[in-house]
Amino acid sequence: MTERPTTTTNAGIPAPSDEFSQSVGPNGPLLLQDHYLIQKMAQFNRERVPERVVHAKGGGAYGVLQITEDVSQFTKAGLFQKGAETDLLLRFSTVAGELGSADSARDPRGFAIKLYTGQGNYDLVGNNTPIFFIRDPQKFSDFIHSQKRRADTHLRDNNMQWDFWTLSPESAHQVTFLMSDRGTPASWRHMNGYGSHTFLWYNADGAKFWVKYHFKTDQGIKNFTGAEADAMKSVDPDHHLRDLRTAIASGDHPAWTLQIQIMPFEDAAEYRFNPFDLTKVWPHGDYPPIDIGKLTLNRNPENYFAEIEQAAFDPANLVPGIGASPDKMLQGRLFSYPDTHRYRIGPNYLQLPVNRPKAPVHSYNKDGPMTYVNSGDPVYAPNSMGGPVADPELWKGESYAVAGEIIRSAYVLHPEDDDYGQPRTLWEKVLSDTDRAHLVANIVGHASAPEVTADMKVRVVEYWRNIAKDLGDHVAKGLAVNGS
Repeated sequence: MTERPTTTTNAGIPAPSDEFSQSVGPNGPLLLQDHYLIQKMAQFNRERVPERVVHAKGGGAYGVLQITEDVSQFTKAGLFQKGAETDLLLRFSTVAGELGSADSARDPRGFAIKLYTGQGNYDLVGNNTPIFFIRDPQKFSDFIHSQKRRADTHLRDNNMQWDFWTLSPESAHQVTFLMSDRGTPASWRHMNGYGSHTFLWYNADGAKFWVKYHFKTDQGIKNFTGAEADAMKSVDPDHHLRDLRTAIASGDHPAWTLQIQIMPFEDAAEYRFNPFDLTKVWPHGDYPPIDIGKLTLNRNPENYFAEIEQAAFDPANLVPGIGASPDKMLQGRLFSYPDTHRYRIGPNYLQLPVNRPKAPVHSYNKDGPMTYVNSGDPVYAPNSMGGPVADPELWKGESYAVAGEIIRSAYVLHPEDDDYGQPRTLWEKVLSDTDRAHLVANIVGHASAPEVTADMKVRVVEYWRNIAKDLGDHVAKGLAVNGS
């Protein structure tokens, strides 16, 4: 029989008992001096960090990104050079549900990648959709509130969702995607991932390009119908989490082909619609996707809380060769994500093993709760004491000129900056007859919830008629709403 280790306190001190608290006699009151009991209770009370406001329910795994093609003409980022292999963590999630919610709910899926590069962490925080509901971060918290629970009843409310969507026409593309079977993927392995935003790439000579990332599943797209997704909520609410872990444990390592779309820097100003608008995709006929590598997941986490729940992804983590674009949603996320991590996990969240970069850290940041790594003296810059110094040459190429009046506006600069053209194309040219039938059924089912008012149903029909009259007419019939 293998000898068992001795139970200890968190400080490594042998524990006095696994079963009994210290008391005055066998039946007497407990003693405050029982430090082990106090530690266990205090630790238990704090064993849950606040759940994520968004993307609370999820899972993930470790893997590697391998670059197979030469894209040095577009970027000098080391992880994208031909032959580079970069370790990574990929976290999947739903968006609106809580920690205990069902994996198969109708919702976008998060697709967040942390790449442990030789120049620090590069985080690509995307979804299984190439688009989003809104284009301005001013509306982000309002959008999420509309998808969460009511303040008065604490119930989810489809009427509240349609109220926001029908008053936000820019949501039409994403809602069309969401209400199709693409809104209920059969597993995380059987869906694509997208960087969604536009990013800046610049090469060693300083030449600039705009780029979009697409991770196309090698397992093939597989979706649940609405009925199948609802049934799975009862059969196994953790189906996606279980499916991924089981596949990797059995050696069936899921993989995605990385594609990029490249737009010459100068094209953006005169393009037919705003290429930084997160509610739109770049047509493949204009900017064909280019295969450049492979992402493979090959290792499950050993401790979910330490490695997945405390994983923190930050789109502001950009390495030399990669920069932000004028995408307003991306600009907002550059602040929002690290700010929420500092609140949820703590200001030193990057010192946790799952978030810690594999590249050396030489920082003048110091102290704060739960610090266990400090760079030592000197603790300020500039200094003459041999401390680290920045190297602006590494970032040569990321700058570009901008000009304009300071405004708050959705001012249209491009001739095709409309909200309905791309979802109309999705309805008319991309979805199959079966997909279209399911889309209508899913819309009707969602808008038929008891809390959806008669007036709201009229607005729902008008919303879809703005995309395509026949689509709106089908929805009107399903909701028994009159109108031409």
